[in-house]
Amino acid sequence: MSKKSLNLKMWLVNKARQNRRVPAFVSAKTNRKVVDNPKRRNWRTDKLQTRNMRKELGRK
Repeated sequence: MSKKSLNLKMWLVNKARQNRRVPAFVSAKTNRKVVDNPKRRNWRTDKLQTRNMRKELGRK
């Protein structure tokens, strides 16, 4: 079993927080101009890439 470092765990918490829907009051306040979250991610199809994976792929 692998151990998650605190930095990795906090990063994952931040990504989980970003993956929420837009609150209902925002849709109501903007007359439904804002209805979807552009950062929304599906856990099965859109995988997160950690820094180590990005280094291996040659990305920033």
